Amino acid sequence: MTDIAVIGGGPAGLMAAERLAQAGCRVSIYDRMPSLGRKLLMAGRGGLNLTHSEPFDIFLTRYSTPAPQLEAALRAFPPEALRTWAAGLGEETFAGSSGRVFPKSFKASPLLRALLRRLEALGVRVHTRHAWTGFSENGVVFATPQGEREVRADAVVLALGGASWPRLGADGGWTKILTAKGVPVTPLAPSNCGVRIDWSETFRSRFSGTPLKRIAVEAFALEVAGELVVTDYGLEGGALYALTPVLRDALSTGETGLAIDLRPDLDEAGIVQRLSHPRRGATLTNFLRKALKLSPIQTGLLRESGGRELPTDPAALARLIKHVQLKVTGLQGLERAISTAGGIPFAAVTDDFELQSLPGVFVAGEMLDWEAPTGGYLLQASFATGIAAAAGVLARSGAGG
Repeated sequence: MTDIAVIGGGPAGLMAAERLAQAGCRVSIYDRMPSLGRKLLMAGRGGLNLTHSEPFDIFLTRYSTPAPQLEAALRAFPPEALRTWAAGLGEETFAGSSGRVFPKSFKASPLLRALLRRLEALGVRVHTRHAWTGFSENGVVFATPQGEREVRADAVVLALGGASWPRLGADGGWTKILTAKGVPVTPLAPSNCGVRIDWSETFRSRFSGTPLKRIAVEAFALEVAGELVVTDYGLEGGALYALTPVLRDALSTGETGLAIDLRPDLDEAGIVQRLSHPRRGATLTNFLRKALKLSPIQTGLLRESGGRELPTDPAALARLIKHVQLKVTGLQGLERAISTAGGIPFAAVTDDFELQSLPGVFVAGEMLDWEAPTGGYLLQASFATGIAAAAGVLARSGAGG
């Protein structure tokens, strides 16, 4: 029987462990935290967006890295397969109006508990509080509360995640271990994160924590509709996350900016028409509320962008409403980012997800250099690459029967 060490107890590692155990391998999962699946449980606080129901060819375009290995993994385990897998664990799913797919329970904990029960029934052994520190001649080495521990393994699956929300387990410490072994690693960076904006103290104190609904955000000819939330440090929210890659690239050479369309459902001409009605003594805030249903926070944003005294000309004010320009000074750090960009380039990985320079070592999940927005794409790729890495182990070892 083949002994496999799966290092990392997140979605990619758990899925790899399941597939390997089902194939007859003797599997052990090692994780540095006291329990498994902590980031999965964090994702469940928002309902656990497992995947997306849009047509698959469109789905593929959401990933910024057009690597053949990633595409092959997603084709081998597409969204429909993930939904079937979840149903097999007793968690039926549904697609919301946005196309996002959630468990009907709208929670992560029932799915995680069911998966852990299945792994236990398959004989998978779980070792928590095991921090991976490197390789030995015949396997891998961990730091544990009882001291250093060496584990023999015929193959290793690394699924240690990126470096976002490090308090949940993925701290990026693996980068030093692998680079010392000659594995190339693109520096880890925050993805799907908020941006920093230097608000005026008046705006910050009045509107921090307030949502901006039914707006659109544009940067470098990319526009995303959705919602945002004003924070003490700037902005965060789904309408912003898909723009992280272009903003991050621009910030590498200095400050950049974005534009917010406060009424994406109306063109400038339509807004001008509404603004041309007599104000009849109403304050500008009340006039904008009645004419365009702009909330106080939206009017506040207009002043942050256009100055305290807003244009009185309807055409100029309409342009501002459609293009609220804000200066972005930075991104929120990895400790608060939803996901991580960077990692091991696919050029360093075989078609079977085996490291070119370390035979017998396979990688999956956010350790690999791919990026995608929120909406189910992150978990889908993590699960799919976990399965692909497991398939690579089986192909190399000849196990499975």
